[in-house]
Amino acid sequence: MKLENIQFELNVFAAEMAKLKNEKHFDFLVTIVGEDFGEEGLGCIYILENTKTHERMSVKAVNADRNEPYIPTVMHLWKSAEILEREVYDFFGIKFLGHKDMRRIYLRSDFEGYPFRKDYDMSADNNRYVLTDDPEPDYTFEYNLDKDGRLVATKRPLFGDEDYVINIGPQHPATHGVLRLQTVLDGETIKKIYPHCGYIHRGIEKMCESYTYPQTLALTDRMDYLSAMMNRHALCSVIEEAMGVEITDRIKYIRTIMDELQRLDSHLLFYGCCAQDLGALTAFIYGMRDREQVLNVMEETTGGRLIQNYYRIGGCQADIDPNFVQNVKKLCAYMKPMFKEYRDIFTGNVILQNRFKNVGRLSMEDAISYGCTGGTGRAAGWHNDVRKNHPYDMYGKVDFDEITYQNGDCFDRYMVRMDEMEQSIRIIEQLIDNIPAGDFYIKQKPIIRVPEGQWYTSCEGSRGEIGVYLDSKGDKSPYRLKFRPMGLPLVSALDDLLRGEKIADLIAVGATLDYVIPDIDR
Repeated sequence: MKLENIQFELNVFAAEMAKLKNEKHFDFLVTIVGEDFGEEGLGCIYILENTKTHERMSVKAVNADRNEPYIPTVMHLWKSAEILEREVYDFFGIKFLGHKDMRRIYLRSDFEGYPFRKDYDMSADNNRYVLTDDPEPDYTFEYNLDKDGRLVATKRPLFGDEDYVINIGPQHPATHGVLRLQTVLDGETIKKIYPHCGYIHRGIEKMCESYTYPQTLALTDRMDYLSAMMNRHALCSVIEEAMGVEITDRIKYIRTIMDELQRLDSHLLFYGCCAQDLGALTAFIYGMRDREQVLNVMEETTGGRLIQNYYRIGGCQADIDPNFVQNVKKLCAYMKPMFKEYRDIFTGNVILQNRFKNVGRLSMEDAISYGCTGGTGRAAGWHNDVRKNHPYDMYGKVDFDEITYQNGDCFDRYMVRMDEMEQSIRIIEQLIDNIPAGDFYIKQKPIIRVPEGQWYTSCEGSRGEIGVYLDSKGDKSPYRLKFRPMGLPLVSALDDLLRGEKIADLIAVGATLDYVIPDIDR
């Protein structure tokens, strides 16, 4: 969608945002985009959704003071803002008034400067990284304005004198990547969790500002590599929408089928990893065995297995393989009886039932407030499927069910993925015999320039909504490109999910949240 931003003055910003949430029911904060608006100042774009009507809108807030920029927090309205505002502070230096934990979340605590600002010195001579350990203070700050309108900081401790703190990760197989969870315990009971991200941060969004539009595509597959197709789908779609490119029905069919094959790939790995985290090695082997069959089909056309460099601006890199239709149909026939096998060997196991049921419960209200889209939100009863609410390509023309459960616990999060695999097969079977003739690629100019403006487009990834915000000044490179990660809201909800649970349950909850770390650490 092309953004038509509403802008509020900072002195009424918090009150106006409260009206949007409480009176107009914009209860889903899709994302917060920090941006350097040049002479206008530093600020944010807030993308909101009304979960009843699925209407979306955007709000802009800017502070002209580049030395001490601030914006009132909205974390009291949307819980997801707590971690999203910290991300903006980390890279732009904007302090959010009233935020209870204004620390960096990706970069070292002693890092100097804010690298996403346009005036930040990116030269090698300005390399501020050091090889010593991060000092990592055990306190944080809350910023507010005094009676004279000056920023004042209130120091707040993170831990009590009697708190027992351990680290889960960053080098731990059950964190599914280099994620560190600083965990406060009372015996075996979890009292508090502080997530620490950024161990593999690669600055993809910053790199995109110096890349041409076709060059940016190569980076999408390195984020959530199990949603590589959807990541690139979202980026291609936002560029195509901004340029007014109309793709053919053949391209739409191919992209929809490929997205669902990628979802099968991801959910099969989810199944296997859940089993492995609980010690069920046989189920892990079954999941990996069948995932290989999906990858074989995709590889014949895309040339890749983990990294899928297939979509491009205007269509696809190449047409589908001559055997693609036949192989996809064989795959569907092969997979259907396997779903019963998964239930027999793992889903019905008493150990899984005891470890998953009524553990790590998330209410629908909290799922919306945290922005936990995908299977995590749908397990709590929230109908958030982008394919249904904002149909794209062929999703508005195929028949499939949006899988939802009600308890919002580990077991329901697990079951959503298991049921969604059957729906993916259902979608593919409706399309595979009907792929129309036509071009697989609409030729573009050698140098792609996107018209001036701001756009946001999203797709349904394997873990939820993957969105792309694009701000163009009419050049061959984006002025600002922001990816909405699927995993960051899931990590932000960990503290609420696990408070009062046992330390062993952290592993089960992490497994069913299904986050992928490079998606968080962009």
